[in-house]
Amino acid sequence: MEGVFLTDRSRRPHHYAHKLPFQVENFILNVKREHPTWGARKIRERLIRRFSGIKIPAKSTIHALLDRHGFVERRGPARRRSQGTPLSLGQTPNELWCTDYKGEFLLGNHQYCYPLTVTDHASRFLLTCEALSSTREDYAFTVFERLFKERGLPANMRSDNGVPFASAHALFNLSKLAVWWLRLGIGIERIKPGHPQQNGRHERMHLTLKKEATKPAAANFLQQQARFDKFIDVFNNERPHEALNMQCPAEIYSPATRIYKGLPDIDYPFHDRTIVVTHCGRICLGKKKINFSTVFAGQAVGIKEVHDDIWLVSFMDYDLGYFDLETRVLEPLDNPFGPKVLPM
Repeated sequence: MEGVFLTDRSRRPHHYAHKLPFQVENFILNVKREHPTWGARKIRERLIRRFSGIKIPAKSTIHALLDRHGFVERRGPARRRSQGTPLSLGQTPNELWCTDYKGEFLLGNHQYCYPLTVTDHASRFLLTCEALSSTREDYAFTVFERLFKERGLPANMRSDNGVPFASAHALFNLSKLAVWWLRLGIGIERIKPGHPQQNGRHERMHLTLKKEATKPAAANFLQQQARFDKFIDVFNNERPHEALNMQCPAEIYSPATRIYKGLPDIDYPFHDRTIVVTHCGRICLGKKKINFSTVFAGQAVGIKEVHDDIWLVSFMDYDLGYFDLETRVLEPLDNPFGPKVLPM
């Protein structure tokens, strides 16, 4: 709905990862240290005998805890895990693009405009500024697909944690847009909530955009887009930048060498099965339905039985979590896509 103010909802996850009482967590880890060959099933049996009156965690929850503490031996090639990788420096064109919505404002026809902007971090080149009527995900898809066709694919994309770049209540706060970027081989970088300085160059461009192209606002979307197009031309081709030794962004920027050709094929040769996530966000294994995430709807994931009735779920090169066929709920691993810190 246009003209409706939206407020941020809590970014706390719905159900992952299941936080265990520290006494139970310590008991699990101590049993594993005492019996290194024991798996989640045996440890769970010890829990049942040791603790009464509390809900005993599922096998997949115990296995995920052991994995997070380095007690699970991995087979096959090394895969990406959460290591707190710093935000990239973006020192060359197309190494890092930054995106955001400049704050919405009211047009002359009393409709709200939500400008979606994308810049190249190294060259300051303003790749696009689109006058949109909302932050709807499908509008953003259209803008980014056209941009990828025109300019190629960046190595990384940096954004805040708002819609449509992230989804507060989805697995790892991913959105369908972020999953699409991952499928295209684009690394996603999220700034820490409340730290806009981590996208400082982009925010400074927004200040210039606001002064030169939105005050006063145009009468309608077509006229406002014309203003944005003129601003892009001047910003890229005429306006010298002190940080670029008084060069213009267009003198530094060149299109990416990685061409957009749609989504590449994806397979999992080191997993037991490849399964396409259903429209309602489930993984179907025989007659069993495992709740996963709707942002992965239509995407292929790999699953592998790593212990008796404990299955690992992977998307591309990312291991996401475990489930067992008893509880049929994903127990996520550490978030590999969370907000990160700038390098010192």
